[in-house]
Amino acid sequence: MVADFYHFITITSLDKTVQLLTIYQFFILEFIEEKEENEEYSEVEEKNNVKTGGKTLSCSQTKQKDLKKKRVKVSFTCTQGGKSFTCKSNLKHYMRVHTGEKPFTCNQCGKIFKQSLNLKDHMNIHTGEKPYKCSHCDKRFSHFSSLKTHERIHTGEKPYKCSHCDKRSSQSGNLKKHESTHTGEKPYKCSHCDKGFAVSTELKTHERIHTGEKPYKCSHCDKRFSVSSNLKKHERIHTGEKPYMCSHCDKRFSRSAGLKKHESIHTGEKPYKCSHCDKGFSDSTHLKTHERIHTGEKPYMCSHCDKRFRRSAGLKKHERIHTGEKPYKCSHCDKRFGDSSSLKTHERIHTGEKPYKCLICDRKFSDSSSLKRHERIHTREKVHHRNVRGKCSIDSSVIHKNQPQ
Repeated sequence: MVADFYHFITITSLDKTVQLLTIYQFFILEFIEEKEENEEYSEVEEKNNVKTGGKTLSCSQTKQKDLKKKRVKVSFTCTQGGKSFTCKSNLKHYMRVHTGEKPFTCNQCGKIFKQSLNLKDHMNIHTGEKPYKCSHCDKRFSHFSSLKTHERIHTGEKPYKCSHCDKRSSQSGNLKKHESTHTGEKPYKCSHCDKGFAVSTELKTHERIHTGEKPYKCSHCDKRFSVSSNLKKHERIHTGEKPYMCSHCDKRFSRSAGLKKHESIHTGEKPYKCSHCDKGFSDSTHLKTHERIHTGEKPYMCSHCDKRFRRSAGLKKHERIHTGEKPYKCSHCDKRFGDSSSLKTHERIHTGEKPYKCLICDRKFSDSSSLKRHERIHTREKVHHRNVRGKCSIDSSVIHKNQPQ
């Protein structure tokens, strides 16, 4: 057979002879090598099987296993960051971090995204769909990340630890924000003003003050918000939901900030100190608002007039004078209010609640301003007694003149 083959190739051209010889040699070598390997493994199989971990594997199976191990893993490496991926599509998604490409566009508001999954989650804002349900309570969410963050309220998990102190956080964004208090770093700069931020989400939220963008719409009314968390807080007015309960008493709150503020009454804790005076606060937002008294900063400007405010709540309350909006309705009667604090004060007429107590005479009041007015009576009494001891009494008519009508 071999002789016949050589006879055939001699009558062809020299180029074809070389080509056919190369092919023939390759197949012969492959055949011999495979035959030798099969003979070797057959011989070993006849003697005994290879035993590994209590399971008997034949040598042919062992060979396949070894070949799998030797098989070279294909990896796709980023040319800019050096990061490697086993899947080409994953590399493609990652490269958008460097290129800034956002190929997926929302057909409702025009917002663009790097990944289709992010667009899908975003669309739930427009549709009102909340496919992600909490395993601990009946609360539902439009984003899976929001569900994970919420469930940490139930589990108490705080996976993010500060690298400068022992403080832990349930959200990475809150950790970054906290760490900036140590480092002072604010890498995200506003394109409209000189303000800087520790996290990119805060920058996005801030820039909406300049652009006027309000992508989050209430599912119960036509009110819109620039921040999703403000929408959630607002919707609790409609639903009456109060998920935050005091650990010292049974009082519940619709906002975590309200709970923190309330609990400081029990604990007396005020860890946030003013850098201009000795005043302390139970939460950082109150400190920021307070410090604007010293700095004179009023970042919130009315869109109807030129009036400016230290707090966003003050701006919202003021703008309702222009719009005539009264979103807060009494649950006992039909009366409506432009702000939640006025509603709370009013509802105490129905409930009879008087949470503000005088420390001198134990008299109770339904609102803080009434308590302050009352306490001035005791203050004037002290002034009067002090001056009587010094033989310089104050005319009673002066006291009555200064007293509020």
